[in-house]
Formats: sequence, C-alpha cells, structure tokens
Amino acid sequence: MKHVLTIAGSDCSGGAGIQADLKTFSALGTYGMSVITSVVAENTSRVISIHDLPPSVLSDQLDAVFEDIQVDAVKVGMLSDVTIMETVVHKLTFYKPPFIVIDPVMSAKGGQALMKSDALTALIDKIVPLAYILTPNIPEAETMTGLSITTVEDMKIAANRIYSMGSKYVLLKGGHLKGAALDLLYDGNSYTTYSSERILTKNTHGTGCTFSSAITACLAKGLPVEKAIDKAKEYITGAIRHALPIGKGHGPTNHFFSFYR
Repeated sequence: MKHVLTIAGSDCSGGAGIQADLKTFSALGTYGMSVITSVVAENTSRVISIHDLPPSVLSDQLDAVFEDIQVDAVKVGMLSDVTIMETVVHKLTFYKPPFIVIDPVMSAKGGQALMKSDALTALIDKIVPLAYILTPNIPEAETMTGLSITTVEDMKIAANRIYSMGSKYVLLKGGHLKGAALDLLYDGNSYTTYSSERILTKNTHGTGCTFSSAITACLAKGLPVEKAIDKAKEYITGAIRHALPIGKGHGPTNHFFSFYR
C-alpha cells in the first residue's frame, strides 16, 4: 500500500480540507497521513474562525511523518500565510517527496478567504515551483494571472502563464464555467482536456480538495499523469453524483460512494 500525505487546513464538518483528503486516500486504496496547517471552524454554510498553527508545530508534524514513514506523494492544500508557506517549502525541499500536488486554496465554497491577501506573492514565488501538478480553479487562476477567464481559449492562455511560474504540470479546473465540467492540463507543450457531465447539485463542498487528493493518490500508485487525472476525474464525478445532502448549505461529496450509498 502506498503512503500519501496531505498538508492542509482542517474542516470540522468533515467535507473539505484534511478530512476530505484522508477519506479520498482511503477510498482509493492508499494509506493517508496528515499535517495540519490551520484549524478551521467551518460547516457547509460558512467559515466561523481560523486558527493558524505555530510554524514550529507545523515543522514538527512534517518531521514526525518523514522521519518514520516512506511518503510516496504529497498533496498541499490550504496555506494561509507567508510563514506557513516558508515552513512547508523548507521541509519539502529537504525531504524531496517524489510527487507534490498543490491545490492553491484561496477561499471556501461560500467565498470566505482562506489565504491572506499578502501571501499571494509567496504562493507564486515559493510554493508553485514545488508543484509536480498545480490544480487551480478558475477564480484562483484569475487571481494568480490577473486574467478574466470565460472560455476554453482563456483557460489555455491562463494555464500557459501559470506554467511559466514553475509548475511541471498545470491542471486548470473549469467547473466555474458553463457547460460540461471541463478541465485543462498543460505540460508546457500541449493541452489535454478532461470532460464529464455537469451534475446539477448544490452539494459540492470539498470538491477541489477531493479532486486534487485523488490525483495525488493515483500518482502514488504509479499511474502516469494523464491516467492519474483521468482516474481522479472519474472518482470526483462519482462522488458528486452521489453527494450527501448534509447540512444547511453546500453538502459534501460522497467519498465512499463505491462502497455504500
């Protein structure tokens, strides 16, 4: 069994963040481990508060995992400020895991900020170059590039610009556009699209976290990039199709839909 680590914020309601990542790792047959960057008081409707862990505690968590257990792939999610980013960069550069998938989380489903505004430069300059695959959604890509993205051609331009920031692959998620749920992969030379039916549901809490962690698990299991994304796309589509009507807002996806419904 492959060992996969998530470095991200928590979600006490269980639908996103660390909790979603660990469920995804388990559903895809890998052993999940976690390093918590921030404790987020969050539910399906809103973010109430955020408590960032001290850098020393973050550093100790990373050492605890890497010094004892082989890490086959890492997913990085919520990094709320510059100090947290610098700590993660220092440790990942030191330990050099084979695959790093970075989901540049900037806000919650309800729109509340999960990354401080002054951390954008550090994200681009220090975090993005670590990425084997970077997985921004449309709003995140617009923030990173300053572009307006309303078409597939716009996605290609944005993916090209983000690629120049240092990621080996850019997977631009197009879920915020109309029509089919289309994602665009750019490797510096060519574009590959991944399309699936758009499922009409409000229960999409944690979809970004789940998709990126599914890609990470598939890479850890030895799948090539294109196949890993294809498999993860199939998984997230099923999880959304069987999403759970839990809570008063955007309910979570069903991470274990293939086991029970």
